[in-house]
Amino acid sequence: MKIVVCDPVSPKGIALLQQRKEFEVDVIGKKLPESELLPRVRDAVALVVRSETKITKAVMDAAPGLRVVGRAGVGVDNVDVSAATDRGVVVMNTPAGNTISTAELTFSMLLSLARKIPQAHASMKAGEWNRKAFSGIEVHGKTLGVLGMGRIGSEVARRGRAFGMRVLAFDPYLSHARAQALDVELVPLETLYAGADFITVHMPMTEETRGMINSTTIAQMKRGVRLLNCARGGIIVEGDLVEALKSGQVGAAALDVFETEPPPADFPLRQFPQVIMTPHLGASTDEAQENVGIEVAEAITDFLLQGEVRNAVNLPALDAKTYAHLRPYLLLGEKLGRLLGQLSPKQLDRVYITYGGKARELPATDPVTRAILRGLLEPSSGPELNYVNVRSVAANRGLVVEEKRSDEPVTFNEWLHVAVYSGSEKTSAGGTFFGSPDNPRIVRLFSTPTEIPISGILLLLRNRDRPGIVGHLGTLLGRHKVNIASMTLSRDHAGGHALTSLNLDSVPPEEALEELRRDPDISNVRVVRL
Repeated sequence: MKIVVCDPVSPKGIALLQQRKEFEVDVIGKKLPESELLPRVRDAVALVVRSETKITKAVMDAAPGLRVVGRAGVGVDNVDVSAATDRGVVVMNTPAGNTISTAELTFSMLLSLARKIPQAHASMKAGEWNRKAFSGIEVHGKTLGVLGMGRIGSEVARRGRAFGMRVLAFDPYLSHARAQALDVELVPLETLYAGADFITVHMPMTEETRGMINSTTIAQMKRGVRLLNCARGGIIVEGDLVEALKSGQVGAAALDVFETEPPPADFPLRQFPQVIMTPHLGASTDEAQENVGIEVAEAITDFLLQGEVRNAVNLPALDAKTYAHLRPYLLLGEKLGRLLGQLSPKQLDRVYITYGGKARELPATDPVTRAILRGLLEPSSGPELNYVNVRSVAANRGLVVEEKRSDEPVTFNEWLHVAVYSGSEKTSAGGTFFGSPDNPRIVRLFSTPTEIPISGILLLLRNRDRPGIVGHLGTLLGRHKVNIASMTLSRDHAGGHALTSLNLDSVPPEEALEELRRDPDISNVRVVRL
């Protein structure tokens, strides 16, 4: 079996592959133009990459026998995961290998900002002796704001506490119990901005986090704040940072990641002596590179020789027979989780999952629970979230997960119910199959009986049960060129209130949603992407 190592990977990882007589290992070890890469992968069953080589649909099409892509690192931005899934190619990453290295780089940057170490070093190299120019500050007693308390953010927070810093944390998905265990103060974003002397970013790149540090949010921060980003380029709007540095609103910044990598020669942040920049070195330690190289080699070996799936971003860890049995429940569970992830408060304490009817007889419920959690946590997580690490991600947020195989009588042959709690607030949904496992339905939402096809764009609302409401909704959406695929109304009693759900072919424009919200007979208008 041919394995192509496209990017530089640690020699120990390559040696682990080469020592297996079943493998033919072709080590390219550098980024090639796609036209040169295509003939090299023709007979490959596995590809190993870091962040340089892009595994596109064209590359996968050039390798008809391809079974697995291994990413020596966390992000899989350079792999077309959707195309891989369509092809049945497993994509694996190494989510734990660079945690310490990135946390240590971040804190090194923080200390460098405080004591102006790079600038003083450059001055000494130039033959100068200018002590007054490089007077710094102590970090002891200062306030560190950590945006995102995942694996890396938590490690940075621990180092801040060890240096005597007060640590403010913002993570809308972290429970107060977990924050207390980490000895950090969980605060709203505005409180963190107003109180922190240093602010460091450790969030994935999502629609919620893209550009979250901009001119508006920077204006809410302390004057002279010091910003750090060793997470993802684009979370800080670089143009706005330039203006804030000019005005003094931001006193200094340390960046390891950028909107465009490498930055262009005329990159405006180069002009500021108080800005420290490194070329995406978060995972660039001998230990991290060795760890991820060994980890990806072991994962590929176990997959190709034993069929074991670890650290997969697009497939649960199951053998083929069990996967075929559980596949409908995995789909239903992930959709229920995704639904609740968009309808419930962000800060959740507990997830309660009930398996009823034939579902209680499943050979394994853990993969289905993981699918539910993946859907639930997906909006707030980046590419490192997968079926393997989703339980640890939930635990890091203080999310308690409870599962029950229920013997209580149920209306449906199969019954999967998920309830999520934020304090005393509960959001719940239940699903089953109609006719066949390929026909899943949401049959209970907010404790209300319903029947909703579980795909596409879903418009949910509460409305007063009055004549003409169906026609009104259809006319309004039609006027905005939005087509209705199906519609369900569930009322409590005649003339009372109804839960209305509409499966749509496209997302309604904001004008249409505002028009719905202005109607006195309509409330709780929500759009969910399933």
